[in-house]
Amino acid sequence: MGPSVRNVADLLTRTAQRFPDHRALITDEQTLTWSQVDAAVSRVAASLQQRGLRPGQRVAIVLPTSQEFVTAYLGVLRADGVAVPLNTAYTAGELARLIGRSEAFAVVAGDPAVVPVRQAVAGIADALTGAPGELGQRSVPLLVVTDGALPNEIAYTSLLDTDDSPRPTTRGDEDAAALLFTSGASADPRAAMLSHRALVSNLDQVLALQPPPVTETDVLLGVLPMFHVYGLNTVLGQALASGAAVVIEPRFDPEQTLATVVRHGVTVVPVAPPMLVAWTEVDDLAAALTGVRYIASGAAALPVPVQQDIEARGGVTVHQGYGLTEAAPVVSTTYASPTPKPGSVGRPVPGTEVMLVDDDGHPVDEGDPGEVVVRGPNLFSGYWPGDVEGPDPGGWWRTGDVAYADADGDLFLVDRIKDLVIVNGFNVYPREVEEVILQDPRISEVAVVSVPDRRSGEAVKAVVVPRRGETVTAEDVVGHCRQQLARFKCPTVVEVAPALPRTATGKIAKGRLRDPGRVAEKKRAGLA
Repeated sequence: MGPSVRNVADLLTRTAQRFPDHRALITDEQTLTWSQVDAAVSRVAASLQQRGLRPGQRVAIVLPTSQEFVTAYLGVLRADGVAVPLNTAYTAGELARLIGRSEAFAVVAGDPAVVPVRQAVAGIADALTGAPGELGQRSVPLLVVTDGALPNEIAYTSLLDTDDSPRPTTRGDEDAAALLFTSGASADPRAAMLSHRALVSNLDQVLALQPPPVTETDVLLGVLPMFHVYGLNTVLGQALASGAAVVIEPRFDPEQTLATVVRHGVTVVPVAPPMLVAWTEVDDLAAALTGVRYIASGAAALPVPVQQDIEARGGVTVHQGYGLTEAAPVVSTTYASPTPKPGSVGRPVPGTEVMLVDDDGHPVDEGDPGEVVVRGPNLFSGYWPGDVEGPDPGGWWRTGDVAYADADGDLFLVDRIKDLVIVNGFNVYPREVEEVILQDPRISEVAVVSVPDRRSGEAVKAVVVPRRGETVTAEDVVGHCRQQLARFKCPTVVEVAPALPRTATGKIAKGRLRDPGRVAEKKRAGLA
C-alpha cells in the first residue's frame, strides 16, 4: 500500500479519492458511497476533537456491525485516538471493568448494549467518588449513543452536525490504533495493542495474494461482528484497502442472510464455522450462492464434513484461514495454497514467517506437531498498557497453538496449549467462569473446560462439586452465570460430581473432564 499509509484512516482517504462514487456501505435502508463515508468520518473526528479528545486517548465502541460502527471506528482513528471495540453481549459489570481498564475518554454505544453501557458508566462514576481501585479510570467517560440520548448524553447524530475539519493526523505507524481484549490463561482478558503498522501490514499481506482475494468490483458480506478482529480488519479493512463494498447485516439468520447475499449481489462471503453449519440445513443452497466467488471461514476450526457439504451442495469453494487477534489477524489461508485441502488452514500469507517448535523452542522434525511461532510486520506491540509479552527481541511470538505441516507446507491445526474455550470465535476464559460459579456458597469446587459443539465449534462445560449437605442443579449454575456473564460465556453443559479428578501433584486433571474423543486426539498429538 506504500509508505504514505501511516494511519488506518488514510486507507479511507485514498479509497474515497480513487472511487468516490462507488458503493461503500450497503444496508436495506441506505447506501453510502466512499466519499460520503469519508465526509462522515471527518465530521465525527472533528467533533471528538472539539469535545476534548487528545492524541492517544481511548474511545470504547460498543456497537453492532453497522454504518455507525464504521464511522465511529474510523472517526476515532482520524481524530488521533485509539479505538477499543467491545462485545455488545457483555454485561454491565464486564463493560465497567474493560472501559475502566482502558481509561476510555468516551464510549459510543447503541442497541442492544445501551442499557448495560449506561449501567457501566454509572458504576464507574460511583467508583470514582471513592478510589479508582482496579478500574484504572480517572474520569467519567463521555457517553455517546446512536439513538435516544438522555439529557446527560451525546447523540451520535450531533457528531455529524459540525462543518469543521479535523486536525491532520499525527499518529500512525507504530502508534496504537486499537486495543482488542483477547486471549489469556488468566481470568482477566488482556488488551492486545494493534498498531496502525500491524493492521495495514496484514491488509498488504492478504491483498498481495494472486489473484487478489478482494478488489474494488467485489461486494463483501458484513455479517461478522466488527468488534471482533475478523470483522474489523479482514472484512472492513479489506474493503477500505481495496474499494470493495460491504453489505451490512447486523445479525446472522440462515435464510435471511442468504436472501441478503442474493439481493445485494454479494461476491465474497467471510463467515465463521457455525454459520456454515447452519447453511448445511438450508435447501437449494446453490441458488443462493450463484454469484459468490468464494467463502472464507475463520475464527475457529471448520469441521471437514461441513466444508465438504457446503462445497458439494453450494457449488462454491470454501477457503479456511488461521489467525489471531495478535496478528491482526491473518497468519495463513488456503487461498495461499495451490489447492485448498480439507482440514488445512493453508500457507502463511506473504511476509509472515511461521515455525513449529517444541517446548524448548527448537524446530520440530518434519511432520511432527509443534507450537506455532509467528514473525511478521502484522504482529501486535504487546498487551496494554505496558507493551508486555509481545514479540521477542527476534520478532517471534509464540501463539500457544499447535499445528503440523504436511510435505507441501500446508498447516493443519491440532489443538491449543492455552486452556481456552472458543465459542463462535470468541474466547472464554475458564477461570473467569469458575470464579463466577464459585460465588454460589453451595459450591465448593468447579472446573470449566471446552467440549465440542456442532454449531458453535466449542461450548463451555462446567463440572461442579457441591458442599457437603448442599444440593445444586444445572439450572442453578446456568441461571447464576447468566446474571454475571455474557451469554456465550455461560455453560451449556453442567455436571454435578462428588469430586474432581486430580493429578499426582494435586492439580485438577481437566483433560479427563473433556469429551473422551477430544482427549484421545490430544493424546495422539502428545498434548494430553
